[in-house]
Amino acid sequence: MRKFLVMLDDSRECLNAMRFAAMRASNSGGAVTVLAVIPPNEIQHGFGVAEVMRAEAYERIEAHFEVFAKWMRMRPKVEPELVIREGDPAEQLLAYLTEDPEVGIIAIGLNPDKSVQNPLLARLLREAATLPCPITIVPADISKERLEAIT
Repeated sequence: MRKFLVMLDDSRECLNAMRFAAMRASNSGGAVTVLAVIPPNEIQHGFGVAEVMRAEAYERIEAHFEVFAKWMRMRPKVEPELVIREGDPAEQLLAYLTEDPEVGIIAIGLNPDKSVQNPLLARLLREAATLPCPITIVPADISKERLEAIT
């Protein structure tokens, strides 16, 4: 079985990457794994605050994931898996790829604003020759209809 790996974040481009992964998984008998990473700067350490901030971050991610998961279950009929990690997003994504050999494709959204940097995509492109699977870059401005046609 082929898994599509997608990063969950608050970006606009994340939506089309999720759509692409779910539709491709549905059409190819695959699965979707959604990876969410809590960056270290979102959890301040000291005086018991870290655990509260960590719990809040997990709740926020799970709620955000559930919006995508509900659509995936209903429309393309895919049951996504959520994986939550803490640390640098690029490092965690690369680590996950080594841990799960079933990942066949990374789907990542591309912001249409050329002034916006995507450190995760930049890192993946630097590591592309050594990745165990291909990267599919999904434009943020591509329509749902176009995504349906190409998946």
